[in-house]
Amino acid sequence: MASSPAPKTHIAHTLLSRAHSPDSATQQFTERVKQKPLFLRATSPSASDNRSRRRLHRLRKKEYFIRHQKPRPLSAREKRKSGLYDLPKEECKYAIFNGLHELWVGYMQEVLDLKAGSNGHVTPNSHGSKLASADYHGAEVEVVRSRCSGRVGTKGIVVRDTKFTFVLVTERDEMKSESMSCGLEVRMVLTRSCSTAIPKEHTVFRFTVPLPKPEGTEDQQKESGADEPRPLVFELHGSQFENRPVDRANKKFKWKNIDYV
Repeated sequence: MASSPAPKTHIAHTLLSRAHSPDSATQQFTERVKQKPLFLRATSPSASDNRSRRRLHRLRKKEYFIRHQKPRPLSAREKRKSGLYDLPKEECKYAIFNGLHELWVGYMQEVLDLKAGSNGHVTPNSHGSKLASADYHGAEVEVVRSRCSGRVGTKGIVVRDTKFTFVLVTERDEMKSESMSCGLEVRMVLTRSCSTAIPKEHTVFRFTVPLPKPEGTEDQQKESGADEPRPLVFELHGSQFENRPVDRANKKFKWKNIDYV
């Protein structure tokens, strides 16, 4: 009867038996090789081809940037839909914005370097760039020239100065806007206020800046019968001011011809 083949010795046991005694080699082989736990980690599912792997990488990269980026600013359509720029009808009062006009007068007197009692020597070379970069929120303007004769004579305080728009509040507490739309006059009825859309381009506005009165000279002027100093009168061409007040402040003043309406 043929004998069964001897069991094959593990290579690790053979190597340990060369350096240690048979009992020590058997003990170390049992504890360090046969009974040593083998920790396995479940592999994550990977893409089967390069195209899906690249797509997965793009999606993870996009999610990372979306998670860490700042909130996206509102678009112009979203701002109009949310009513961010709508002025409540009950707040469109001429008396409310009259205080803003007084602050604007003091602002313009400081911009033009008008001294008390001076004759207001303002020239285009010395003050042209200041007038071109000034802010007109609170200015009391009057339409003196326009392609539509019905808009001439409109007078009010500027409550909004945008790139293509002057929104005015008249003395009768009506809000009128000089918009960028051209052609015929379009009337729009809004939810909170009523405004009339009029082209801003090819429109000339007129505003005045009163000279500051010297202190303690009112009684002297009454006794002498001297007239009060005449205010400075300026005309603003809307076609040359089709930019935001922020951009206008950093814009350099350049001389160029103006096409009159």
